[in-house]
Amino acid sequence: MEFFHTTVSPEAIQLANNVLTSTWLSEGKMVKAFEEALASKLGLVNPVAVNSGTAALHLALVLAGVGPDDEVILPAQTFVATGLVVLMQQARPVFADIDLATGNISVESIRQRITDRTKAILPVHWAGYPCDMDEINALADTHHLAVIEDAAHALGATYKGRPVGAISRFTAFSFQAIKHLTTGDGGAICCLEDAEVHRARALRWFGIDRANSRPSILGEREYDISEVGYKVHLNDLAAAVGLGNLQAFEQILNRRREIAGRYRQALVEVPGITLLDNRADRESAAWLFTLLVDRRTDFIRALQARGVPSSVVHLRIDHNSVFGGLTPDLPNQELFNEKQVSIPLHSGLSDQEVDQVIGAVKAGW
Repeated sequence: MEFFHTTVSPEAIQLANNVLTSTWLSEGKMVKAFEEALASKLGLVNPVAVNSGTAALHLALVLAGVGPDDEVILPAQTFVATGLVVLMQQARPVFADIDLATGNISVESIRQRITDRTKAILPVHWAGYPCDMDEINALADTHHLAVIEDAAHALGATYKGRPVGAISRFTAFSFQAIKHLTTGDGGAICCLEDAEVHRARALRWFGIDRANSRPSILGEREYDISEVGYKVHLNDLAAAVGLGNLQAFEQILNRRREIAGRYRQALVEVPGITLLDNRADRESAAWLFTLLVDRRTDFIRALQARGVPSSVVHLRIDHNSVFGGLTPDLPNQELFNEKQVSIPLHSGLSDQEVDQVIGAVKAGW
């Protein structure tokens, strides 16, 4: 049994083969088709495809004007990329506490950490379960802050009937190998404002407005770069994989939600386990199924002996010296860090394997 699973559909293989045969491997028609499909099929607003979720987060910070000495509020319960992109802009990551019942950033903790240097709020949808976005955006509006959602886990999630990717000023997605939808590696940034979409498209390719810069008689594009850009665009080969896999995305998402529902029903009364929240006003993308467990190491060893893998996936990132060491006064984060662990959740699991996971947990530790 695998903890993670990578899905590559027959359609993805065929489209990738078509791109390889064409020899057009860089950004082209396939990237545009992939972006259009993300918008039409999943409701993402103005998705701009890039080569990683990290690049999407970094580009969002650039677009939001985050720079030296600015502060960005984020949770420590995430992957290190969420904090490193803040450092890339020579800004300061300010770690807020989380809600113990979700693993998501606490609105009240955000409020306590806002200063005159705060430039943005960077909530992370842990395990694919949406944060309290209405409250976060209202707080941001009051203090004139940008909201950049880290939705690396949350493709397909909805919040009060709206898809994640259509709510805040910026949303960053990841299409890394083990995500619901993979391009091999890749990402996308969604921008609610059209002007920022145009700028994002230029900045992902050195700051050159590719759509409006035509080759001259000399053979080079005519352009004038007005700000520092990057080389973070997606290429057609990766986009082909994503476009092909997108055809199976709804089926994959539904299967993951079905398994999560079975876990929730079967494990709710197991002693020593606390399930995370599952409110009716939002729907998780079900990327992870995280539990809070007593005696976590014993739990992991017991499952391992029964042929079931488990993982914390990510512990709090502020233990890394690059961030200056552990942040004090994050009581919920501290407790979550001690108890959280996830069990297998992916569309590659058979019903028998799901039964095996449930049985392994119920057998105790």
